Order: sequence, then C-alpha cells, then structure tokens
Amino acid sequence: MRILQLVSQGCTMVQVARHMEMSDRTLRRKLRSICDHVDVETPIEAVVWAVRRRII
Repeated sequence: MRILQLVSQGCTMVQVARHMEMSDRTLRRKLRSICDHVDVETPIEAVVWAVRRRII
C-alpha cells in the first residue's frame, strides 16, 4: 500500500521506484499485480479504490 500512497501524493513512477529502492520495471510489475488484485485497469483506479476503502 506504500506504493499507492506515494502515487496518491503525486509522486512520479521514477520517484516512487527510487523511494522504494526498486527498478522502474519492478515497480510497474508490482502496480500491475495490485491492479489485478483489486480488479481495476490503472494505478490511478487502484489509488481511488484504496482511498474509498480508507486503506490509504
């Protein structure tokens, strides 16, 4: 959920990847996994999903 928090704060994917100490490719893979898990299409939709459920 930390990834979604950073995205919701307006961080770019490069910034999120650096903050989480992972490659851009790993970040994209993790975001895709999160999106698949919560059944949405985009990372922004995943952020909205998490905010609506008060996860972040």
